[in-house]
Amino acid sequence: MVFSKRIKHLKAYKTETSKARIKLSSNELPYDLPEELKTKIQEEIKKIPFNRYPDPYATELREILAELWGVKTENIILGNGSDELIFYLATAIGENYEAIAYPIPTFPMYRVVADTLGRPVYEVPLDKNLDIDESRFAEILENYRPALMFISYPNNPTGNLFSRDKLNRLRKKTALMVSDEAYYNFSGETFLKEAVDPSENVVVLRTLSKIGLASLRVGALIADENFIREFFKVKLPFNVTYPSQVIAKVVLTEGLDFINWAVNQVITERERLLKELQKMEGVKVFPSKANFFLFKTPFDADTVHKKLLEKGVLIRNVSYLPGLEGCLRVNVGKPEENDIFLETLSEVLKELSSTA
Repeated sequence: MVFSKRIKHLKAYKTETSKARIKLSSNELPYDLPEELKTKIQEEIKKIPFNRYPDPYATELREILAELWGVKTENIILGNGSDELIFYLATAIGENYEAIAYPIPTFPMYRVVADTLGRPVYEVPLDKNLDIDESRFAEILENYRPALMFISYPNNPTGNLFSRDKLNRLRKKTALMVSDEAYYNFSGETFLKEAVDPSENVVVLRTLSKIGLASLRVGALIADENFIREFFKVKLPFNVTYPSQVIAKVVLTEGLDFINWAVNQVITERERLLKELQKMEGVKVFPSKANFFLFKTPFDADTVHKKLLEKGVLIRNVSYLPGLEGCLRVNVGKPEENDIFLETLSEVLKELSSTA
């Protein structure tokens, strides 16, 4: 079997799989679905004809999402997670020789997908405030005319919302801006209104993964109707499974109160966690509009990460990313999980301080 040279030189997407009693590394919702909701899901699962393909258009689920987001069903296409939709965007928009641009550090799938397809990329480092470097980005857009500009909004792994004014100016210089709003429920900020207007050259990505349904792998792209009609040409058939469609429909119709409660709990804990981290001597914590924090300690990030894991607390080491030297990322857990994280981090910092 002979792989192309392009594939041989790729690096696989890296995720954290270490075992730990407290897992705060993947930006998941810390609350599982309540038992009564799971019972309703079981009842609906029993009705699935497992010998049949699912609805290739996921029409009923799209109708529910359209009502939830205040758009038309025709404005939505679904993917097997937003990762699949990122792949479709990089496949369908522009020609293969046309570049893809994005700020760094950001969600690594933009680079993984571009490299897989052999498309050139322009990576623009964030400024010292972790915001978009508008002048450097504008130079790339004007001189090289990339076909796609991916923007994680809020940005992963920094947690902040980039300046909307800067983004509005920059998107006028590119063919298409993709606003990846995986963490929308925690920020409340969106380009949805612009996405359904064909004159605004914006599309929006959403996902159900961050609101308690990570196991389903359901992502959504929202755009104007003509864009969606063309986009269906590249979508693989039956990409969203029958069980995923059924479960998502049950949760989004009968479990919205739970989801809203859980999201609000995370937002409340986010603010508490920020204040507690700020109290720790030598710790710098960056403001966040997502469900995670970026923070920095006076000590080597690899060492802090390793010692936390030894004590049963798993967070994400992002110190290898450009501009994030010494930084770690922790997602907001349940109050008791956050307490354990804070206590354990304090212990580790004291241990390291005593040996410094």
